[in-house]
Amino acid sequence: MADLTWRPAPRSRLTAASPPRSPKWRLLPSAVVLGVVALVVLVVPLFVELNEQYVDLAIANQPPSAAHLFGTDELGRDVLLRCVYALRVSLTVGVVAAVISAVAGTAVGALAGSIGGWFDRILMRVVDAIASVPHLLLGIVIVAVLRPSLSAVIISIALTHWLTSARIVRSEVLSLRTRPFIDAAIAGGASRTQVLTRHLLPNVAPQVLLATTLMVPHAVWHETALSFLGLGLPPHAASVGNMINDAQRSLLVGGWWMSLAPGLLLIITSLAVSGLSGVWRDRLNPKRRTELTW
Repeated sequence: MADLTWRPAPRSRLTAASPPRSPKWRLLPSAVVLGVVALVVLVVPLFVELNEQYVDLAIANQPPSAAHLFGTDELGRDVLLRCVYALRVSLTVGVVAAVISAVAGTAVGALAGSIGGWFDRILMRVVDAIASVPHLLLGIVIVAVLRPSLSAVIISIALTHWLTSARIVRSEVLSLRTRPFIDAAIAGGASRTQVLTRHLLPNVAPQVLLATTLMVPHAVWHETALSFLGLGLPPHAASVGNMINDAQRSLLVGGWWMSLAPGLLLIITSLAVSGLSGVWRDRLNPKRRTELTW
């Protein structure tokens, strides 16, 4: 005989009733790593100056030791000190380029979404046309035209990375335009400029800040690639790309530490920034975090 006893159905772990897991397990390690990196990058240059022209062949190609924690390169320069200065350059390029691209993308996306019509279609076709070209290839062309330098690298990254911010802002503005509070502002006599500056932009600001934060590690890797190809900072300057490029020859003779140290610091810093961005994204969109909770 079949068992007809009623039993409650098991609750799915993907339903809205399930409380989302706390992102603290990502927040704390990422914050600690970024805090240490920021402290080292800001404090060390105040006490220890890097002479980029320094050469001491007597201590060249030394492995990690108590005197040189990350070893020395083929010219006898301390790899750890060069990593600190290189990371400072990379983070400066990443932050400045991300801010510039976010400002440009926000302006384009806000105008396209608020004006709409043929103006929106033309701007979005321009965005699609630029996005169809690989970022690195377009960045190489821009740096080649401007001549390799720190400012040229920043301009190159900013001009090739504003597209994401433009699309995000445009989609958010188009969504907000249909909200009742926008209709109420227009009915109350607010001009298009007032609606844009007082209602639309403040509501898209969290998304823009999130996109800017996510853009920082991408810009850092872009700068590293350009420097690795010889299109970034001068060859003698402390840059992660330059250090990895110089370490290629040392790998053939067992100098593994020359490429491991800058590469590892770059990866750890990028993962820390991405971890904080992920926590921020989950706070902005808790529904998506609930759907992805297992």
